[in-house]
Amino acid sequence: MKIYQLFVVSILLMAISCTLDKTDYESEINTAVPEHYEFKEATAINKDQYKISIETLNGTFYQGYNEIRVKITNTQTNENINASNITFLPIMTNADGSKTSCPYQYALDYKPEGKYYSGYSVFTDKSNSTLSWKLYMSFNVKEVTYTVNKDIAVNEQSNKNLNMTSFTGNDGGQYYIALIAPQKPKVAENKLVAGIYKYNKPTIPAGNFPDPSQFSYSVVNGYTLQLDPRMPEPSMGNHSSPNNQDLIHGDDGLYHGIVNYTMTGNWTLNFIMLNQNGKIVKGTKVSTDFTPGVPGTKSELFIDTLF
Repeated sequence: MKIYQLFVVSILLMAISCTLDKTDYESEINTAVPEHYEFKEATAINKDQYKISIETLNGTFYQGYNEIRVKITNTQTNENINASNITFLPIMTNADGSKTSCPYQYALDYKPEGKYYSGYSVFTDKSNSTLSWKLYMSFNVKEVTYTVNKDIAVNEQSNKNLNMTSFTGNDGGQYYIALIAPQKPKVAENKLVAGIYKYNKPTIPAGNFPDPSQFSYSVVNGYTLQLDPRMPEPSMGNHSSPNNQDLIHGDDGLYHGIVNYTMTGNWTLNFIMLNQNGKIVKGTKVSTDFTPGVPGTKSELFIDTLF
C-alpha cells in the first residue's frame, strides 16, 4: 500500500512539474521568439552607378540558415537592373588569419515575379571580436563584370527552432544540418524542414582569392534523416510522441518531415542520417524507456529546440 501511495505521489509531482514547465515555456516563446516573414535590407554595396541590396528575413544575418535576396538598381535612374551571372560567396576570417566559408549558393537564381536574385547562406558562427565575415559578390551588366565585397555582422540565432549542427560523418565527410521551419511550432503535427550540406574538399590548387573552388559546399542528395523527438528534461521522463515522419529529400533541395510536439518545452530532435545506400553516416538510436527524474540520453546526432 505504501509503495502504491509513493507511486501516486510521484506521478502527481511530475504532473505539477510539467504544468509549471509548460507555462514558463509558453511565456518565453510568446515574448522572445517572434516569426519573421518580411524581407528587409540587411546590407547594401555601391559600385559605380549601381546599388546592390542584400535582403534577409528581418534584415539580419543569423547563425544558421538564411534565405538571401539580392536586388540591383541603377542609382541614377532608380530602375532595377537586369544583371547576369550574380555570384555570392561568404568568407569567414579567424583570429589566426585563416579563412573558411559555410554552406551557400554561389550562383543566384533570378525570380522574375519579385525582380530579385535568390540564394541562401548557412552561417556556421556568429561574429565576434576574433571572427569576422565578409561577402564577395560579382555580377555582369552589358558584358562588364563588377566585383564587390562588404563586411557583415552575423548575429546569434535566438530562435532555437532554427538551430543547426555540424559534424564529421562516419565516411569522413564534413556535414551541416540547419533547421528552416517551423519558426514557431504549435502543439500539433508540424511540417519540419531542414537543409543538409557537405563540404567539398578542394581538388585543384587555389587561384586568385577568393577562389570559390577552395570554399565549395554542396546540397546532400537522396539521404534520409530518421527522426526521434524526445523531451530530455528529467521532469519529462524522456517521452516522445506519435505520428512523426522521417525527413526525406524534396524537389526543392531541402528535407521534409513531420515532428509532433505534444506540449511546449524543451525538445531534442534525435537523428540518424542514412546515405543513399541506407548506410549510417551519423547518429545512434536512443532509449525509448520512460525515465522520470533522469535526463534523457541523446543521439550522437541531435538538435535541441524550445517552444
